[in-house]
Amino acid sequence: MNAATADTLNPLYPLDTLRPETREQLASEAAFSDYTRGEVLFRAGDIDDDTLYLLDGEVEATYPDGKNRQFSARSLQGRYPLGDAQPRRFTATVSSSRARVARLDRRYMEKVIAWDQIARHATVGDSATDSNRWVFRLLQSRAFHKLPTGNIERMFQGFEEVPARAGDIIVREGDAADYFYVIKEGAASVLKHLDDTESIVAYLVRGDCFGEDALLSNTTRNATVKMVQDGRLMRLARRTFEDVLKPPVVEWLNPAQASLLARTGAIVIDVRLPAEFEQRAIRDAINVPLYRLREDAVDRFDPDSKLIVYCNTGERSSAAAFILTRLGFDAYALQGGLLGMLRLQEKQQAP
Repeated sequence: MNAATADTLNPLYPLDTLRPETREQLASEAAFSDYTRGEVLFRAGDIDDDTLYLLDGEVEATYPDGKNRQFSARSLQGRYPLGDAQPRRFTATVSSSRARVARLDRRYMEKVIAWDQIARHATVGDSATDSNRWVFRLLQSRAFHKLPTGNIERMFQGFEEVPARAGDIIVREGDAADYFYVIKEGAASVLKHLDDTESIVAYLVRGDCFGEDALLSNTTRNATVKMVQDGRLMRLARRTFEDVLKPPVVEWLNPAQASLLARTGAIVIDVRLPAEFEQRAIRDAINVPLYRLREDAVDRFDPDSKLIVYCNTGERSSAAAFILTRLGFDAYALQGGLLGMLRLQEKQQAP
């Protein structure tokens, strides 16, 4: 995104209050689109994830009661988001010969604005845009979309920066979990024992996070992370992670909600071990053990599918839902685990 495009955000509120490097980041993620007379930007009653700014042209707002109002990019009102209330309160139709609109992801924008304010006083913020790329990428992660904006300050205040050299083992497979990590600079490899051989299964770069699986599931590390380049890591202690990140990042369903979603096409995934699955499982569930989930999910499931994951108690399924969300899936964890769903199925089958 060139500087001229980023400059178009300068007069917009509240983007005009941001530091230049933060505004440049938002500009790089914004979608700039041109419209012609009669095209509809959104309709009354719509619920969406976008914040729209009218950069050029005019838009007519038609309310459900028949009232109309004009918005012009040249007016003071043009500095503000266009009808940002959810659900949308009016239908927005381009009334000028052409119009130009900037669209930004509302949740991401709110998180970046919060970060910008925090970074003015926090030790984790750097003045150079390039040094903050890890932050922007972390906030872009789908898994962190569910993180309330109010938790962002607590999260960044809890981060501790540590140096790392090529060859350092940051976490080792089988060890107890102590920290959640984000790569601020450098790169690392992820190694797992598969079929009695330790193999590299992924690489991590700036902005990638790791270590959350064991913290979410209260188990030992399921992989080894080894630095392949010198760098710096940001880490969050287990207690802070559990207080700030663990509750909001996983979306839960009770058995009744999960059953309804499954009947509409959602895929039910059992993330326990094969021996547990063979002993007893939810009807029509697919067994993908937690330790295989990252490697198998992308190949086995359609990215547009809704996925419901379960285990015996909810510990492993919370980690599974987080992993799948980070991979881009719409994933939910089952409250109460296997027993809760089996009880519901037995109740439904009873005469």
